[in-house]
Amino acid sequence: KCFCHCSRCLFHLKVLLPDGNVTCIIPDDCILPCSFRPTGTVVIHWYKQQIPVHSYYYNKDQFGLQNKHFSGRTGLFNSHIPDGNASLLLRRVKVQDKGRYKCYTSTRKGNQEIFINLEVKGQCNITALHLKHTIFLPHHYMFSLKPTNSVLMKILGNLSNYTYICSFIAADKTQVWTASRKNQEDITQEEGRALSVPCIAPQSLHNFSLIWTFTVASEPAVILRYETKTRHTFNLWEGQAELDQNLLLLGDGSLLLHKPDIEEHSGTYTCILSGLQSRHIVQTKVNITVASISEYQSVLLCRLQIVTDVRNISLKENVACLSYLEFVSDCIIKMYRKDSEVMVSVL
Repeated sequence: KCFCHCSRCLFHLKVLLPDGNVTCIIPDDCILPCSFRPTGTVVIHWYKQQIPVHSYYYNKDQFGLQNKHFSGRTGLFNSHIPDGNASLLLRRVKVQDKGRYKCYTSTRKGNQEIFINLEVKGQCNITALHLKHTIFLPHHYMFSLKPTNSVLMKILGNLSNYTYICSFIAADKTQVWTASRKNQEDITQEEGRALSVPCIAPQSLHNFSLIWTFTVASEPAVILRYETKTRHTFNLWEGQAELDQNLLLLGDGSLLLHKPDIEEHSGTYTCILSGLQSRHIVQTKVNITVASISEYQSVLLCRLQIVTDVRNISLKENVACLSYLEFVSDCIIKMYRKDSEVMVSVL
């Protein structure tokens, strides 16, 4: 474009540069970088998707068109503007500040537009819950803020049977996002004996979805999925595992294994409860062991062994018979059970 002023023609060139990316922590201050080639007088405008954020012209800040959302929270580094610094200082970053910003600068040599994508992240204290005690950990943990339906949280290290809860409240206090994770103590159970793998949400949930995954060595496999809204259930282990429908309404998604097998059901079970703005994860390692022989079964085996062996002993083998009597005596002692109404004896 050519603009004529005072019989002189100035050619204004528009410069476009690739987008920049900035991540800010709520509620800290943040700088959105922008630079230009200084050539005397400059006009600076910052926008967020056409919304006026901050303006500078006639060598001073202009707030007449500034959107009220940014009122009192923006500023430039005025002393560095003559050096080509048009960076924006955004104070007390909020959830709503996330988005694409444009830095427009205009000098007598041309116009320039720089776009900055601002990502915001929340910072919260993790609360560890154990039994009835609450412990506030001094460390800060980061999670990506997604105002739609989830909160992603990373925990470094873990103590068994503690529930780590992270809650984030929006600046306007109208919305709360919650995430939690619990690594339960290992469960050991004999094969063939029913067991329940616990999964209870730390807070009441409504219209949630439940997913159970099972992992041995490979990637986790979804074995069960349930939606409270539709009450639709997908069960890959039909006949082997199930949920208690009554407890589900109370936020208890514990998994009942009917006859666990040592090879098929030993591994890591992960329960994921997802609500509109919450996500709770409970992980449990289950070890299925070989079923032990009961005392009564051992008595029957012992008696069977005695009867069989006595029949095979020759009357002439006196020495062998005497040594075997010692074994029989030990067996009779084992066969006596104090908690049983019947005493088995060998005659």
